[in-house]
Amino acid sequence: MSARATAATAGRVVRQLRHDHRTLALLLVVPCVLLTLIRFVFEDGSTFDRIGGPLLGIFPLLSMFLVTSIAMLRERTTGTLERLLTMPVGRLDILLGYAAAFAAFAVVQVALVGGLSFGLLGLDVEGPRWAMLLLAVANAVLGMALGLFVSAFARTEFQAVQFLPAFLLPQFLLCGLLTARDAMAPVLEAVSWALPMTWAYDALDRVSRGADGVAGPALVVVGGTVLALGAGAATLRRTTA
Repeated sequence: MSARATAATAGRVVRQLRHDHRTLALLLVVPCVLLTLIRFVFEDGSTFDRIGGPLLGIFPLLSMFLVTSIAMLRERTTGTLERLLTMPVGRLDILLGYAAAFAAFAVVQVALVGGLSFGLLGLDVEGPRWAMLLLAVANAVLGMALGLFVSAFARTEFQAVQFLPAFLLPQFLLCGLLTARDAMAPVLEAVSWALPMTWAYDALDRVSRGADGVAGPALVVVGGTVLALGAGAATLRRTTA
């Protein structure tokens, strides 16, 4: 692994994203719009306080997953990835470069969403706000890692988009946001424990309620990110399909 190669890859990705206004809007504007809609869908502020905290991290995860899966697919299909792999650049250098670039955007994304939620929208959580924001960044990075991984299984951008409802929507339904997991059918509760979004939601929900035991779910989120990046590096090949 080369720090110079990783930094060069990250710099290239950042420059590309800076000139892609639609992608920037999806990353930075859409999560803010979605949280604003949620706030005014529920006139009762207590409902927003209950679900707004977890959604502060879930929405960035969703948007980051979509953007990174398409971005990496473009690298594969345009031959950019193949050209990079013919150079003295390791597969892990490429993945870490992407991770660093999108992590930087994740920080900006969460800063905007957090400022809007705790400021204009009046979100009130029992736990520390800094912990909520830190977990939101971790969730966005998890979404990025998952997006980089699943891009290996798509051949077109349309197929990459299909992974959002196929891969993440079931996790959204089973994570515990809509109903408590112990109230689900036993088989669904068992499946939910194996889904990364369940742990992402659990960590955010615990901070939102001021509950203990945040470290365990947070470590699972970090571990899932590392595993997804490792699996993504393993899918990089010297030739494009």
